[in-house]
Amino acid sequence: DAEPDLTDGFKPLFNGKDLSGWSPKGGTCKFEAKDGCIIGTCVAGSNSTYLSTDDQSHADFIFTCELTWEVEGNTGVMFRAGRTEGKTGPTAYGPQMEMEPFSHGRGWSGGIYGQSAGGWFYPVWLAEHAETRKAQIQHGWNRMTIEAKGNHVRTWLNGVPVANWKTDQFLSGAFGLQIHKGKAGTVYWRNLKVKPLD
Repeated sequence: DAEPDLTDGFKPLFNGKDLSGWSPKGGTCKFEAKDGCIIGTCVAGSNSTYLSTDDQSHADFIFTCELTWEVEGNTGVMFRAGRTEGKTGPTAYGPQMEMEPFSHGRGWSGGIYGQSAGGWFYPVWLAEHAETRKAQIQHGWNRMTIEAKGNHVRTWLNGVPVANWKTDQFLSGAFGLQIHKGKAGTVYWRNLKVKPLD
């Protein structure tokens, strides 16, 4: 199906100035607000870190944002995410619209990964995903869109449909921006907004 209309009824999740309403979970990777963007930077030796919305009640919605890399690294946007105690303190778990570095080469960005929740829920490996695997932009901004209604979740990457997934487990929770553990990675997000659905 076509990507939902992204013009009316949306409210910003990020004020463009600071990280009010957001809190890091999991590790010590760094997040900052600058020039209307949230910037996440990998810290070598840190666990994966999730900048999570303090509001954990997001249930049915359309979410969209734009993402780009300054330094490649694994990342994504968690949604309907829960919180649990990790080895070093509170962390996040649940579904994530995955965004892989372009250099990985397999084109699975836009799929749904179960972060600390069992691995891939919706990989992008079928023949029917051939166009999807070409949707990611290497040098530039990528538009991520997530629609969640009850047990039904769909995603789009740059307007191209990716995941069509059903779950009875993850029905509400927080949004979270991931910086994956590793040696490097600098990710920018902007225009983060959500439209609640009745």
